[in-house]
Amino acid sequence: MLAFGWWGKSRTKNNSDFLVAGRRLGPFLYTGTMAAVVLGGASTVGGVGLGYKFGISGMWLVVAIGVGVLLLSLLFAPTLQKLKIYTVSQMLSLRYGQETTKVSGIVMLAYTIMIAATSTSAYATVFVVLFGWDRWISIAVGGVIVLIYSSIGGMWSITLADQVQFLIQTVGVFVLMLPFALNAAGGLTAIQGRVEESFFQWDGIGVQTIITYFVVYGLGLLIGQDIWQRVFTARTPQVARWGGTTAGLYCIIYGFAGALIGLAARVALPDINVAELGKDIVYAEVAQYLLPIGIGGFVLAAAVAAMMSTASGALIAAATVARKDVVPFVASWFGRDIDTSDSSNPEHDVRANRLYVVGLGILVVVISIIVSDVVFALTIAYDILVGGLLVAIIGGLVWKRGTGLGAAWSIAVGCGLTILMLVLYATGALPSADGIYANEPIYYGLLGSLLVYVVVSLLTPPTPVHIRKAWEDRLAAAATDSNPDDVPAELKK
Repeated sequence: MLAFGWWGKSRTKNNSDFLVAGRRLGPFLYTGTMAAVVLGGASTVGGVGLGYKFGISGMWLVVAIGVGVLLLSLLFAPTLQKLKIYTVSQMLSLRYGQETTKVSGIVMLAYTIMIAATSTSAYATVFVVLFGWDRWISIAVGGVIVLIYSSIGGMWSITLADQVQFLIQTVGVFVLMLPFALNAAGGLTAIQGRVEESFFQWDGIGVQTIITYFVVYGLGLLIGQDIWQRVFTARTPQVARWGGTTAGLYCIIYGFAGALIGLAARVALPDINVAELGKDIVYAEVAQYLLPIGIGGFVLAAAVAAMMSTASGALIAAATVARKDVVPFVASWFGRDIDTSDSSNPEHDVRANRLYVVGLGILVVVISIIVSDVVFALTIAYDILVGGLLVAIIGGLVWKRGTGLGAAWSIAVGCGLTILMLVLYATGALPSADGIYANEPIYYGLLGSLLVYVVVSLLTPPTPVHIRKAWEDRLAAAATDSNPDDVPAELKK
């Protein structure tokens, strides 16, 4: 990974190279990096654990992720690629011309930091098991590796590393784990005769759980900065659409394979204490007891690769949002105007981006070490992201009548309502067996956000003509502009 980071450095000459790989990725590189960033530890290790616990229906978590990638790629990715932007908040500002929508950058920064911290903690647990290190040492070692190759060459380094990680994941799951696990269990016929009928039912995990997966992960993928930033790397709208579609289909097959591995492990290793050790232990148990020495190590490397690709993608997304959105927005509170790019000195621009990655990478490592349960923070960030921002973002892409005030109030009400419901469920004021992990806050946030967006948009004047024209001109210019990052002054205004 470090070697690929150094290789990526040679391709990084300016701001666009560092943040979005120069917007030059073709179908092969784009498909690999998109699949790698969405298929993290939850998809790889968690998917196998769900298969062990619920059977074939354990695939729905990863299938929901794959469907999210498909929807993004087929419906929105070509438009996003044409905009030639760097962040979600920039899209909102361009579409609505409303400064208040920039608060979305703060929510997105919290979300990307928590995604990176969760992945960092996840691959550190593998090092704890393998080497017997203390947890903080494992986090520091893994975190520093990701930090170095991410900061050296930015998105180019991450893309090249993702290709290796994508290959390791593919070989580890499809070529090694799946056949070895099925063989150890005696094949599908033998499995079917030794497990309950519900393990082969599509809804064995529960219809409510399946719906929740699609709401949380499927919809979340439509608006996540870490995913959008991969869309921005595509060479053309066609690459964004069809490369992403291929990645989405791959994710669905990956989810089915993971559930099948877990189901086979249920028969081959029936005594795993999932209740006490957690379902994520199944992946490591399969690697240790069903695969030969060496091959088991490769499979563990596949798990680490999945987690590292997600961590590095979230880290550069956090750095991009911090530099492009949050710092200028906060500075404006104090009457300061910060220019986030220096086109006259590309090397200085790259150095500034690198410092943001290093600073936030250190913060992620510290958070991972100090906070033992980062999933708690990630749950809050994910709930606010989907409940608060989804309607304004998707509404801006599909509904011309949506206005800036409608989007601003939608974000405010969606975020506020989601936070309120999170507090009520966490304190027990509203009954729920899941407490802070309850899914209801997202539903309340989405409903309130949608209602306010539609009502306020209809009650306020349409988006000004010059803002709509700037948006449409930017989309039209993408087809002929050889250097779309150099936005003309009148269009920028």
